[in-house]
Amino acid sequence: MALVPYVDNSLPALSKLHNSSAQFRFANHDLRLAQDWKKLGVAAVVWDAAVVMCMYLELGKVEVKGKEAIELGAGTGLVGIVTALLGAKVTITDRQPALDFLSTNVKANLPPDSQGSVVVSELSWGEGLEQYPAGGFDLVLGADIVYLEDTFVPLLQTLEHLCSDTSVVLLACKIRYKRDTDFLSMLRQRFTVEEVYYDKQRDIHVYKSWKLPPRKDL
Repeated sequence: MALVPYVDNSLPALSKLHNSSAQFRFANHDLRLAQDWKKLGVAAVVWDAAVVMCMYLELGKVEVKGKEAIELGAGTGLVGIVTALLGAKVTITDRQPALDFLSTNVKANLPPDSQGSVVVSELSWGEGLEQYPAGGFDLVLGADIVYLEDTFVPLLQTLEHLCSDTSVVLLACKIRYKRDTDFLSMLRQRFTVEEVYYDKQRDIHVYKSWKLPPRKDL
């Protein structure tokens, strides 16, 4: 969501984020994602949460093929690309400054017969939601998008707008601070939330959510 250029960091754990590309193999395809930390900061590197989300999708525990999916705060687009390769029709979204970079990665990593299954589109959470069909998506995906408190309310508004009663939300995230658990508490006020996967090595949680039924007046 936030496009935050970071200064160079010499910590070895972060060195991979400064590489010009990151390579993976998902859905029987070799993928090479361009990265540009200096230009776009957090929006232009592949975070562990995206990798773990793709690992979870490959497990097949959530139906993907033939579904209408949307990725929020896509950054490099890895999750959306893998979702398309697994057979979904995907809208991959981020804020305007990231779209050219995102589109380049999508075009470079999807075979010609899959290009038509993906649309790259601008979405700033809580804004212009009328451009997207209310309840129009079977699957809503977000990898490492829960980290700025100022975005929590518009993110929840966006999830509510995009989801029908049968939609599934998948969020992959690292629980770094109390505010991260605060967001999950906010989400539980409107959605059922359960943890469905945990990658111990990367310390990444995957949560599955769906809308709570409307409350009946007593």
